[in-house]
Amino acid sequence: MPPATKYLLIVSMDIDSDKEGLFHQVYDEEHIPLILKLPGVRSVTRLEGQSAKVRVGGQLQNIDMSDEPTFTAIYEIDSPEILETEEWQNAVEAGRWPGEVRPYTSNRRFELRKVIA
Repeated sequence: MPPATKYLLIVSMDIDSDKEGLFHQVYDEEHIPLILKLPGVRSVTRLEGQSAKVRVGGQLQNIDMSDEPTFTAIYEIDSPEILETEEWQNAVEAGRWPGEVRPYTSNRRFELRKVIA
């Protein structure tokens, strides 16, 4: 089932292992609720990368996640312009995220994808 919106902001990162519990707590209890209050943000889905094997073209291939960020959040948004607003800036800088979590993140990646089907 395709997303309800036309754009996906995909944010991926690693977190220092000793801060992982705090990372999950702040993300779930503060960061996501603040972002979801913004007009034009429909949902947030959090993911954790997993290595696996996949059979393609008669061959078993590895899905190797060792160089990829461990954690990903997918934000369903109505428009990329929301990401430029002062409201977005205020939400991502609120709570414990900027001071207690962000300094311990690494391998951060941002992608914006337009849904085409």
